Amino acid sequence: MAFMFRRALVTGGAGFIGSHLVAALVGQGCDVTVLDNLASGHQTNLDTVKDKITFIKGDIKDERVLNRIIKGCEVVFHLAAVVSVTQTVKDPVGSALVNELGAIRVLDAARKNGVRRVVLSSSSAVYGDAPQLPKSESMIPAPMSPYAVQKLTNEYYAELYHRLYGLEAVCLRYFNVYGPHQDPSSPYSGVISIFMLKAINGEAPIIYGDGGQTRDFVFVKDVVQANLLAAAHEAAPGRVFNVGTSSSVSVNGLWEMIARLAQCRLPAKHEAPRPGDIVHSLASIQRAKELLGFQPSVTFEEGLRLTFAWYRQSK
Repeated sequence: MAFMFRRALVTGGAGFIGSHLVAALVGQGCDVTVLDNLASGHQTNLDTVKDKITFIKGDIKDERVLNRIIKGCEVVFHLAAVVSVTQTVKDPVGSALVNELGAIRVLDAARKNGVRRVVLSSSSAVYGDAPQLPKSESMIPAPMSPYAVQKLTNEYYAELYHRLYGLEAVCLRYFNVYGPHQDPSSPYSGVISIFMLKAINGEAPIIYGDGGQTRDFVFVKDVVQANLLAAAHEAAPGRVFNVGTSSSVSVNGLWEMIARLAQCRLPAKHEAPRPGDIVHSLASIQRAKELLGFQPSVTFEEGLRLTFAWYRQSK
């Protein structure tokens, strides 16, 4: 029988993925508390539900705040993090304080306060640049950046808390997530949002490397679906699941598609590859399909159109 819940905490709920998840939870009648320090998130992302949620501006490293707001929650969705690979390369210690210590704080507060389940956001970055495709959860991790190490550490702690304390912890390895609300103004934003802003402004984007690198892009609506399934399904605790589409596109091909949408004829500029960047990424989602019933519902073409329409309207 699926686990039903009525009250949830979303850390990083004012961010790109978090705000979509919060809206979905509110739509299902869930009582939602959002914890976000607004370092990268924006309260405007929550405008459509701001009168239906409890918003707390605070930090996941603050044990007192966590213990206070987590009481009575049945599920915690942990999305708060330093999400930029480049930023973690520049500041491995500072990012670890958020991505590792922060995650342990969340898990421990959940354990101490009787939370039944925690769904943690991990990353396909844990696979590194191993040549095997598609990437499956049974592969040996090979992290190439502090970010990847930090996310993998979270997975180990989640499994440990499940085994030692009975906390129903689940980890979701996101591949390349895109969609409305992704902030293109940040130098560490997703490539799709950056490309779209460039195309709308009639500017040439920068592609790091030759552009032949490939990515498995998954629409944010499907990532929300995976979170809800992971929070509700009895087969989820103690496991790690890939969240992607099992299809990929090159970065060069991506710019061509976005340029056509924007009727932009400018070719991309190329610069040297960035440290820690992975060449090819493709998800196997067989485990999520079989155990959670996960099935991506938005094609890449449809997702691009929806995302581009949002950016154009926002501008």
